[in-house]
Amino acid sequence: MDDPKTDALPDKIYFKIGEVSEIVGVEPYVLRYWETEFPALKPSKSRSQQRMYRKRDVELLLKIKNLLYEDMYTIAGAKRQLSRSGEKSSSPQMDLTLPDTSNDGLLKKIEKELKELSKLVS
Repeated sequence: MDDPKTDALPDKIYFKIGEVSEIVGVEPYVLRYWETEFPALKPSKSRSQQRMYRKRDVELLLKIKNLLYEDMYTIAGAKRQLSRSGEKSSSPQMDLTLPDTSNDGLLKKIEKELKELSKLVS
């Protein structure tokens, strides 16, 4: 990605909503609203129900902000633009497309994410 803000993101697994708010430059309530409008935004939640955004979520939020604030798209227009550019309409955290033969890979992925979250909230 060519965006200097994206290149300068801290090398972290999860970001809290306050950190993301500062990085993206919008209030937390705007981030929560965008979650309702853009299905690809599904941050994880900690045990205390605090939103935990991944780096790819922050990158997507920066794209959304650019489309809405710089390119002056409407929400509907930004959704269309993201779908044209190949943004997934499902959650970026986890691909839920399962192979027909086995669920082992998905279970390992879930286990890994749960361990990461456990470490984070400990």
